[in-house]
Amino acid sequence: MLTILDHPLVAAALNTLRNTATQTPDFRRACEVVTMHLAVEVSRDLATKAGEVTTPLETMPTRVPAEGIAVVAILRAGVGMVEPFTRLLPDVAVGYVGMERDESTAIAKTYYQKLPNLENRVVYVVDPMLATGGSAEFTLHALKRHGARKVKFACIVAAPEGVARLQGAFPDLEIMTAALDRELNARKYILPGMGDFGDRLFGTV
Repeated sequence: MLTILDHPLVAAALNTLRNTATQTPDFRRACEVVTMHLAVEVSRDLATKAGEVTTPLETMPTRVPAEGIAVVAILRAGVGMVEPFTRLLPDVAVGYVGMERDESTAIAKTYYQKLPNLENRVVYVVDPMLATGGSAEFTLHALKRHGARKVKFACIVAAPEGVARLQGAFPDLEIMTAALDRELNARKYILPGMGDFGDRLFGTV
């Protein structure tokens, strides 16, 4: 299932991310805005249970999350999406999978993996760009081997080729994105895209 966010604040932040004139500080802030909206929407069906809260005047019944939560970032650009998730979601565990793309082949390989216990948790995998889907597919298989049962994928921009690859490998996967772009170019970059998200996020352009 593919869900594309439709919100005026997301659209405005996407314009900032796409603009070649945007400098690193504004790029980071726009990434945070889009990611916060993604976190809200992708967690909308989070299971809850009965709880209570004491206001300054009385105690009242409420609802609290009933599931454990983990966010797994695909390095390095996925780091930029972690903080909005950890600020929004309570008691979230954080994991990382390091993937590096060979620029000559566009094939990604792993160089690092550190994951929390994923059993009995909802797992949100975050990576700003879903291009070929190679890094995402590798990560999702790794999470399944690590015990993850309920996994969702959140990205800022997706290419149709990457979406199709993940849907073919994981038919039940929920993919949440802020934009579905046109296609990949010959170098496997998303068009119109945002350029190299990691370089722009970390100021290494």
